[in-house]
Amino acid sequence: MTNKIRAIIVDDEPLARKGLAIRLSGIEDIDLIAEGHNGLQAVELIKEKKPDLVFLDIQMPGLNGFQVINRCKELDIPIPLIVFVTAYDSFAIKAFEIHALDYVLKPVDGQRLEEALTKVRQYTELHEESEHKSKLVELIAEFTGEDCEEVLRKLSENETITTNQKHYADILAIKDGSEVTRVPVVDIQWIDAAGDYMCVHTNNDTHIMRKTMKELEEQLDPKFFVRVHRSAIVNIKYVNKLISHISGEYHVALANGEELRVSRSYRDRVKEMVHQ
Repeated sequence: MTNKIRAIIVDDEPLARKGLAIRLSGIEDIDLIAEGHNGLQAVELIKEKKPDLVFLDIQMPGLNGFQVINRCKELDIPIPLIVFVTAYDSFAIKAFEIHALDYVLKPVDGQRLEEALTKVRQYTELHEESEHKSKLVELIAEFTGEDCEEVLRKLSENETITTNQKHYADILAIKDGSEVTRVPVVDIQWIDAAGDYMCVHTNNDTHIMRKTMKELEEQLDPKFFVRVHRSAIVNIKYVNKLISHISGEYHVALANGEELRVSRSYRDRVKEMVHQ
């Protein structure tokens, strides 16, 4: 190759970064241009340095590896070739191979690293980056929100990962006596429980339906709808503020002025979605 492959390493473990950097320093066609230690820094480095290749740890503070790629997609930052660096065993990580991704296990083995770099060189030489990136984005699109954390859990527990993307409802058909009202999901601001019934609040109306919170939650896309406490789900698009009180409680303020309490068990997920 006449041009070197410009690479960065992002890993929250200093020894892992150092070990990989040492191995890469002995490879003639790799130019290590930067290192990062968390997911947020990964996004900034990809934006600023425009590398050809990123060695990306999967589980990091701030944003994990999947979320880094999703954030780049959201910000319209060109996504480079990605080689995941992970402590998960090879049996679990096989799930990624169907998406034409590569990975190296910690601690990085020299032969396995060279195999990964061979794939990178082939992609570069054959100008197949676009195919790789589209498959990568497809994978990450399936693993965002709560699904992303579920993938990490399955990897850590050596479970099989299925990547069939679930279709979520665009319309809720709400029956009221002899009438059925078709309510667009995009118009739903929040849902709360009232005994055995669910109150579905839209921009203009409140509809009553007989379903459980769990059944409704399964119909709604978790990228937009988040549980704030046991009896309420909100559409994150209608959340204006996340308010912390002196008492330690959190509330979400919706665009229509409604304020809902956030229970402790759902607080981290709500904070993550509000800050996206």
